Amino acid sequence: MFRLILALLIPWLQFFTIGKPISGIICLILQITLIGWPVAAIWSVYALSQYNTDKKIKQAMRGQD
Repeated sequence: MFRLILALLIPWLQFFTIGKPISGIICLILQITLIGWPVAAIWSVYALSQYNTDKKIKQAMRGQD
């Protein structure tokens, strides 16, 4: 829940918390403009959902071993 709020309010910082610093820098550049802020927030939420999905897949794969 905290990461979702972070993704909406400070999108670039959320990328750093999931280990994608280059995307975070690009997102920060987008976020500097008011027009880019919604795009950055949507991108950040999408990246967070992908991160969560990847974590669940890794956990499921460990459970199969």
